[in-house]
Amino acid sequence: MILKEYDDGKKHIHVLSYGAGTQSTALLLMALEGKINGVIPDYIIFSDTGWEPQKIYDWLNKVNDYIKGKYDREIIIAEGKNIRQDLIEGNGRKSGFVVIPTFVKHEDGSIGMGRRQCTNEYKIIPVNKKIRQLLGYAPRKRVKEVVHIWKGISTDEIQRVKPSREKWQVAEHPLVDIMEVDRQSCILYVEQTGLGTPPKSSCIGCPFRDNNAWREMKMRDPESWADAVEIDNYLRSASQYKNDKAQNYIHRSGIPLEEVDFQTNQLEFDDMFTNECEGMCGV
Repeated sequence: MILKEYDDGKKHIHVLSYGAGTQSTALLLMALEGKINGVIPDYIIFSDTGWEPQKIYDWLNKVNDYIKGKYDREIIIAEGKNIRQDLIEGNGRKSGFVVIPTFVKHEDGSIGMGRRQCTNEYKIIPVNKKIRQLLGYAPRKRVKEVVHIWKGISTDEIQRVKPSREKWQVAEHPLVDIMEVDRQSCILYVEQTGLGTPPKSSCIGCPFRDNNAWREMKMRDPESWADAVEIDNYLRSASQYKNDKAQNYIHRSGIPLEEVDFQTNQLEFDDMFTNECEGMCGV
């Protein structure tokens, strides 16, 4: 629970996990305006996966400049591993999986999905590491404070509300529990500040992207589209990923990304993202 004061005798730290997307931007602005039970986050942390679309980095800088000028607060960047670089280097080959949950097409034509570990490896772990650094803890030292992690999940994505895996953390969902707002309300809230319309955040080659998002990328962001196509093809051509019995694809159809017809209605795929994401991506 997010409170100004606690009576448990412990020190409480509030960290807003910022994804540079729609909901987390609304949450950030609401928080700095004192609308989250009057509590202002101690830290605002963005975890850079190294493979965000340029529009996300542009938005991140725009919002950071805005809150610096208006609230004298700043977004802290947590830099960990780089998803794109790790895909090129094939860092998952020793463990038998790639670093994003690709769709795996088998000899019989069936399609499954690979192991999902990117949210943990590229979002959660870097944020946790940065928090420990900010609090002055060496690796593996026990954190004595109670750290509240604020996540930008709105009421229409309540399936993504999950408790923290860390004993020293409490997962907080202020847009659900306090503000009770949906994604559209978040968009309107941000637009009213004059910042413009916030983007929907996700990595360039995120397999959870639905057809509408892929189509929009192809039409409006050719640089990101070309990058996604390149990596998708690489996953089937590079020696570390070649497999005669199964091949990796970024798109759920098991078809090379550049050949997919995005006119096909696959809105249920966005629901898949909502159900599978651990609450740190796409916000």
